[in-house]
Amino acid sequence: MKGITLPRATIGVSRWRRFRAAVDWPLILTILVICAIGLLNLYSATRGVRHNAKFDKQVEWMIVGAIAFVVATVIDYRAMVRLAWGIFGIAVVLLLVARLFGGGGGDVDTHGQTYRWLNIFGMGIQPSEIAKLAAILLLARLFSSSEPSHYQGWWWSPASWGFKFSLLVLPLVLIAVQPDLGTAVLLFLIILTVGFLASPNIWPMVYLLGGTLCTIPFLFEKLHGYQKDRILGFIDCGVAPTKTCWHTQQSIFAVGSGKLLGKGFLAGTQNQFNFVPEHWTDFPYSLWAEEWGFAGSVFLLAIFAFLTLWILNVALSARDRVGSVICVGVAAMTFWHVVVNVAMVLGIAPVVGVTLPFISYGGSSLVTFFLAMGLVANVSLRKHGY
Repeated sequence: MKGITLPRATIGVSRWRRFRAAVDWPLILTILVICAIGLLNLYSATRGVRHNAKFDKQVEWMIVGAIAFVVATVIDYRAMVRLAWGIFGIAVVLLLVARLFGGGGGDVDTHGQTYRWLNIFGMGIQPSEIAKLAAILLLARLFSSSEPSHYQGWWWSPASWGFKFSLLVLPLVLIAVQPDLGTAVLLFLIILTVGFLASPNIWPMVYLLGGTLCTIPFLFEKLHGYQKDRILGFIDCGVAPTKTCWHTQQSIFAVGSGKLLGKGFLAGTQNQFNFVPEHWTDFPYSLWAEEWGFAGSVFLLAIFAFLTLWILNVALSARDRVGSVICVGVAAMTFWHVVVNVAMVLGIAPVVGVTLPFISYGGSSLVTFFLAMGLVANVSLRKHGY
């Protein structure tokens, strides 16, 4: 009996329905919700004459980010992992170029020259953001095997797994000397989190963490003066300049004044009168808490919690170990960005200039998170056979 041949149009419709069913809609919808909140918050933060162009610029970056999300979803993540060493090398080279020829950002006006940005075709690019994704892809490459023998010979030769893993120190050092302490700490936390969750033997990670903690006094002495002031101001405002504590104090006032339901959209006095410095980049959560109160703050954190847990769910259902490690890396990046930023806003962590994903103003951070979420969507899509 001969089989029945379906019309090409029918086959095309069937493939489209299968593809549509395979798309990770919860991930996409969650990102859209957070982006909408980010634009709403940014409009309130920048509606004055001085900063009104920031909103339009952020919308442009979101369009670029959406394109980057699609590209990162379409290209097979296994092909990207095969190129992980090349991508990592490019990230290191860009960090070196930024250190030698780059421009300042953030603290340049008040704390001397920093070397965080590259101007490429009129766009400001922050190589440290690229380094995060490069590190995640490289970690996926290093943890691609679950065989214990893959991790033997930690430091014996340049071909050993441990030697390759230690190369991740390169971007950490280059980012720290820009100086960008916040991003360096975040990258370290991402590497440590993936190492603890992906490695079959956690002791190397314990040694790494213990060794890093032992070097904290030495590293503190190497910090710039304003960085020391921020840390001392976090510990006790009485031992640091008043200006250093101003950011945190005004942020806490803004969060507390929101009370249960907030002052309302565009009605936050700490925001509208610019008492909170950089409330569109480093402190957007304080603006959101002032205008939408405790209820709105918990709602936003709940969305981020759902996003992180959903990414981990994708990691558990990935078709291979490479996809799982990528998702764990992206989940770690998202989690630590939110935790450090909110802790900074609430005064339970030093001010280190860490962005809130999809909420803070800034093209490099925004596009990086779109690319990261595209990698997660990629892993989710490929488990259905694409």
